[in-house]
Amino acid sequence: MNIAIILGSVRSDRNGEKIGKWVAKKIESRGHTTMIVDPMELELPILDRMYKEMKNPEPKFQKLQEMILSADGYVPITPEYNHTISAALKNTLDYCLEEYFFKPSSIVSYSVGSFGGINAAQHLRQIFAELGSPSIPSSLQISKVHETFDEEGNLLSPEFDKRIDRFLDEFDWYLEAFKTQRKSGTPY
Repeated sequence: MNIAIILGSVRSDRNGEKIGKWVAKKIESRGHTTMIVDPMELELPILDRMYKEMKNPEPKFQKLQEMILSADGYVPITPEYNHTISAALKNTLDYCLEEYFFKPSSIVSYSVGSFGGINAAQHLRQIFAELGSPSIPSSLQISKVHETFDEEGNLLSPEFDKRIDRFLDEFDWYLEAFKTQRKSGTPY
């Protein structure tokens, strides 16, 4: 299956990119393909129109829409800013809608504090429900992210290897269930 990993930060010293690469390796080791949706790389402006409303979308919008549409599931990597997700992540998500329908999402959140971005994860769960991409019951919180990965993105806390394995086991189950049901048709 094809999984879109959606980065949620555009800060110059962001940690989400390290997490995204680590998650991609873990997902790929299960036989899936991944693609990183990076709002910094795409240089997305503040949303004016959804993709479906654009008359002649620029290549960066076409690329975003193709990545979202071709994915079988989504793994947003969200920082927590003021108890919610970043504006960059919300902006990236809002360019599409129907492209997300009937595909599961699994949320990874992080922070430099002790709670690992749990508030952002809970808010993001509501957003993905509205996008038609229900989140799996579990989420993966990474607390003290600056102590969990080194500068090159190598994992320093082995406990997260066990946690991500259980998390991805659950995501795999939902990916298969949704894929099976999509083959049978969707309500609309």
